[in-house]
Amino acid sequence: MNRAICFLSTSAFFAASTSALLAWGEPHHAITRAAVNVLVDWEKNMLGAERQALSDSYCMIPDNVYSDKENAPFAAMESSPGTAYLQKLHLPQPEQATNLETVSYFMGKAVAAFRSGKVKDGARYMGTICHVIEDFGSPSHTLPGDNQFTLLQQFLPPTDVMRDTLLHGPIENGDFSVDLGSYRPRFLGVTVEEASWRLLHRIHEAIINARATTVPILMALYAGDEAERVRQQMRAAVKDAEVLADALHTILCLGAEWFDESEQTNCKEVGLASFWPLEAVHLYYPQSHFFIAPYWGHAHHGVTLDGGKKAIPLQLKIMKGDDLAVKTFAEGISTGMGKGLSFHLPKGVFDKFKVVAGLQVGIGEKGRVEFSVLGDGKLLVSKVVSGKDPAVDLECNVSGTAILQLKAESRGLDAKSNYAVWAEPTLVKVSQ
Repeated sequence: MNRAICFLSTSAFFAASTSALLAWGEPHHAITRAAVNVLVDWEKNMLGAERQALSDSYCMIPDNVYSDKENAPFAAMESSPGTAYLQKLHLPQPEQATNLETVSYFMGKAVAAFRSGKVKDGARYMGTICHVIEDFGSPSHTLPGDNQFTLLQQFLPPTDVMRDTLLHGPIENGDFSVDLGSYRPRFLGVTVEEASWRLLHRIHEAIINARATTVPILMALYAGDEAERVRQQMRAAVKDAEVLADALHTILCLGAEWFDESEQTNCKEVGLASFWPLEAVHLYYPQSHFFIAPYWGHAHHGVTLDGGKKAIPLQLKIMKGDDLAVKTFAEGISTGMGKGLSFHLPKGVFDKFKVVAGLQVGIGEKGRVEFSVLGDGKLLVSKVVSGKDPAVDLECNVSGTAILQLKAESRGLDAKSNYAVWAEPTLVKVSQ
């Protein structure tokens, strides 16, 4: 069955907009319900009656901490004693480490509760995770520091009808149903550390997806185009539901200590190319992280920018037997000189890092670059490669490494030819 989304009514839309701080509002229930519906039968049975409560009430726990005293403890964190309403459960914070702590904390609490047979407690902690994922991927939470869109309205002036309307609610709220069809939830890892780390990067996908919907929704509101507003909202809601389904599936597997062999196998390697580095604060590159060579710009996933203007496929020279050949890579990072890319690694999960490093075919011929991999600031492996050389395979042990960093530095005279490529950067579990 193809994924289908049915919009039921809009009568509550502008009424809901008055709760400007409650991201998604009513759609929280629809998104949670869609995620729960694609869980496998044993997972639904494990939840039992709490399955209904999860979508009916638990997914709203972080918004109701003042009115729902019984469930409020399930949206509290030991690292923030005495704080009832935690903004970091609603708005993605600039530092990945903060968001990772949040996701890991509640995932760990949920898993521990299920393993102790406390299904209701596990479901309530899952409700907080539902809310976090849904809020982070909400169209109204996509502009850092502009949750009410006062800044955005200065760039995109509203119509007279909407001039004094707070936009947070209208951009996200509605009364709709989400159906994920035949979506099969992804398993995210065999430990809480691994699963929360992978989940964070799935959440990043949802954030970026939601950002692509915010301005179209706003313009549809200005134009009175209800159909387009709904279509864009659904793009965000479906992505949120998919990421949430992955989270719920993984928590229940960890809680039951049941692991499908094929899903475990899929977790043995993970590519880093599409992950946002720590330098990309708020999931975008600040001015401070742009480089000037080989062009003025920033790192890119999956392509090289010829002259900083034209995207071309990642291609490196490699040795094929005794001959030199050109290989195209679908996954990789192109970058310039002197600006490192850093990535959090989950504790005790991966043993090895491997990557193919070289200069882009055709436009990197005159370049010469030193590729270095560092772990917690210490050099793990490095190699100098010229544009006329084949790319090199770099491997290093990353056991115990918390921060992995990739650095490319000019070691030649023609910095404008230093089109550095990190192809297929991959973390590997050896011991599993």
